[in-house]
Amino acid sequence: MTAVPTDRRAREGGFTLIEAVVALALMGLVLSALASITAQWLPNWNRGVDRIQRDEAIGTALQRIAADLAAAEYVPANRESRHPLFDGSELSVTFVRTSIGPNIGPGLDVVHLGETTDRGEFAAVRSRMRFAPLPVGATLSEQLHFGDPVILLHAPFRLSFAYAGADRVWKSSWRNAERLPAMIRLTIRDAASQRSIATIAPIHAQVPSDCTRPDGKCEDKDDKSNAADGNGQVVAAGQGGRP
Repeated sequence: MTAVPTDRRAREGGFTLIEAVVALALMGLVLSALASITAQWLPNWNRGVDRIQRDEAIGTALQRIAADLAAAEYVPANRESRHPLFDGSELSVTFVRTSIGPNIGPGLDVVHLGETTDRGEFAAVRSRMRFAPLPVGATLSEQLHFGDPVILLHAPFRLSFAYAGADRVWKSSWRNAERLPAMIRLTIRDAASQRSIATIAPIHAQVPSDCTRPDGKCEDKDDKSNAADGNGQVVAAGQGGRP
């Protein structure tokens, strides 16, 4: 058995115990520095991601609500009424539009956009029901029973509406008007930070579908026609009474 020379063993040796301890200490310092940087940077990253997700949710909700309102139709509640079925307040709006959605046939829907409570917090909800002519003299609250709720926004976001006609004067409500509003302003406010974002939805239908006059004053035309018919009846009676 041949003995290995001592100088050869020294050349083939690894780290000493002191060198290993120093290397571990340096690695610990580097890891602690990285952990400290990550602890400071990660919350900012999470807040940025949450802000992006909230902005995307707000943008999607605004686009959906604006498209919904833009499709509002000039539909009276019944044959006796010449006013469109539209009821708008600062916190809710009810209108008629063409039916849309999966497994829904052609026709009209009455849509309600407004706030409700979900698990003790406010939430903006879209609900709908199939349109049918209302009895004469009936109120909307008695006849309209909505279903199929879809949550559009959760707390801390609050949704509000404002309405303007062709004169561009904004109002907090729009009820029993002869026409639909020309535009509706949607405002989403963050109750926590008090920041708000708004957009305007133009209403395309301003007059009944059977009205062909460019000024939309079909009621005046109907009144004149009725007056002409009445005058014609009177003349005919006078002519019939002549000798």
